[in-house]
Order: sequence, then structure tokens, then C-alpha cells
Amino acid sequence: MTNYRNYQKVNVAFENKVNVILGENAQGKTNIMESIFVLSMAKSHRTSNDKELIRWECDYAKISGSVEKARGPVTLDLIISTKGKKAKYNHIEQQRLSQYIGAVNTVMFAPEDLNLVKGSPQVRRRFIDMEIGQVSPVYMHDLSRYQKILQQRNQYLKQLQTRKQSDLSLLDVLTMQLTEMAAKILKKRFEFLKLLQQWADPIHSGISRGLETLRIEYKNSIDVSEEVDLSKMIEAYHEKFDKIRSREIDRGVTLAGPHRDDLIFFVNDKDVQTFGSQGQQRTTALSLKLAEIELINQEIGEYPILLLDDVLSELDDFRQSHLLNTIQGKVQTFVTTTSIEGIHHETLEKAATYQVVSGQIEKMR
Repeated sequence: MTNYRNYQKVNVAFENKVNVILGENAQGKTNIMESIFVLSMAKSHRTSNDKELIRWECDYAKISGSVEKARGPVTLDLIISTKGKKAKYNHIEQQRLSQYIGAVNTVMFAPEDLNLVKGSPQVRRRFIDMEIGQVSPVYMHDLSRYQKILQQRNQYLKQLQTRKQSDLSLLDVLTMQLTEMAAKILKKRFEFLKLLQQWADPIHSGISRGLETLRIEYKNSIDVSEEVDLSKMIEAYHEKFDKIRSREIDRGVTLAGPHRDDLIFFVNDKDVQTFGSQGQQRTTALSLKLAEIELINQEIGEYPILLLDDVLSELDDFRQSHLLNTIQGKVQTFVTTTSIEGIHHETLEKAATYQVVSGQIEKMR
């Protein structure tokens, strides 16, 4: 890392097993985790403002990584400046970030991910978009196109609302473009959630000692199921937009589409967000993250990197053990914590350990 957050220059090699990063709060532990995530996803899980990633009074930040993959070594470089981002894969600059994302896969599990169940729909949409994006560059491209068209459509609806425009033919064109992208996104989300469900339910059953079943439901803006083909989805979106056109003009905003959808989690057929205990909500979040690891392995043929940022202290002993047993020996893992005292597990006892103090990292064992 160069000029990244509180790090001026750091060069560190990690082990291919479990790496524990120790340090007091505000020393830079999470910044290391974030930098690995940013190198993989070209965006942070903590902020949407890239300028925050650049060290104070510097013009740019750079993260570089060399990763051993099944097919050989891969080199990644990401430069973040006030002008934007430059991403290189094996020293070749990528024209689009969607071509770069997915070269290295990571799964992040931080305390805020425990809000996946009880947080806002936006948190769950972000979760689903980030995870599909890692295994499908096409999805990232479609999502980016959708967001651009959505922005244009919202601006035009605002102009219709304030009577600055009255021509509805441009709205029709934007609606047509939006529905095509919306249908592609919806189709991919349905496919992904079906796979996630297949992995998450048995994992959840294991953590709950066979007492609970987990079901994931997609809450949709249009009335279609996952069996429906793409053309029928486009048709359904058209009908929806025809129905709500006058409401959208009155409010100056797009009222349907994947940007308004949500996920609902059911434990033993009860909505866990509304009726679940905190323990059930945490088990659901943990099951989803562990399912994600297996799903990525199924889709791309190797395990992602797992980032556990200050999350072990948030889980009870049983859930901690379940998590550590699941990753043991197969997933390169990074764990940040202020102390590993009280966590007795052979995975951590055999781990490589690093100490972080004031933006410096040093290997201890």
C-alpha cells in the first residue's frame, strides 16, 4: 500500500492459511482488511467516497497485490486519485472496472454485516449486487448501465413534474431502455438466490443444531416468479410502468425496478427481521456469509479470500467455533481483533500473527 488511509508505505507478505492482525483500536487494522477488499472489488465496503481512501494531503493512493491462484500468479494494481480509478490486471490497464472485478474474490464479514437481516433494504441490495458482481462481470456492466439510465429517467421525471418538459416520448424511450436492463438484473438475482438458498439452508441447520430452516424470498416490484423468461419479465415491467406513470410524474422519481426490491429471510417460516431473536438474526447473517464462500467456490472453482473484521468478538463460542471449523485448512483468512485471548481454537493457535501500531505492520510469528 502507498498513501492508503493511515499507511504511508507498507509491503507485507501473508501466509496462505489464517492471518491474525492484532492491534488496539484506531491503529489501522480495518484499513488493511479494507485495502484487500478494495483491491478485489475496486470499491470500499465502508465508504462510497473514494477520496477518503487517500492518505491526508496526498494526491493518490495505490494498492498492489500478488495472488497465487489455481491457474498461476496474478498481479493486481489499483490507483485511486481525485480523477478516478485506474485498474491493472497483470500490468495491463483495464478499460472498464467490470473487466477487473472478479479477478480475485473476497468475502468480507464485519460487524455491520450482522445488520444484513435487520438493516435497510439498501444493505441487502448492496450485498446481493456485490456478490453477483464477483462471479459475473456481465452483471456489473448491466447494473452500471441500469443505474445510468435510472439517473437520466429520474432527472426527466423531475422535469416533467416541474413542467419544464412535457414531451412523454423521451420518457417512453428511457422506460424501454430501463426495463431491458431491469429484466436482466432480475433474472440474474433470481438465479443467484436459488444457489445461495441451496448452500445457506444446510449451513443454517448445522449452526442451529438442526432446529431451524432458512428460506430466502425475493421481494419484487413486479409480479413474476423466477421461472418466467426474460421477454415476459420485460413485458411485466412495461405493464407496471404504464400503470404507475402518472404517479411517477407527480413524484418525479422512478417507483419500480430492482433498485427498490428487497430480500426477506424466513427462519422456520417466520420473518426473521420482524420476529427473529438477535441470535437467529446473527445465525442467518453468518449462514449467508458461509454460503457465499461455498457458492463462489462452486462457480469459479476456487475459494475466495475471507476477511473477518472484528467479527469474532461479536459471535458466541458456538458460532465462533462453527465459523472457524468451516474455514479450517481451505480458505485463506484474515482476522482482525484487539486480542485472541479467550478464543480457544486450533485454527487461531496455528495462525500467522501480525501486529499493527500507528500505520505500521510487523509479523510476530
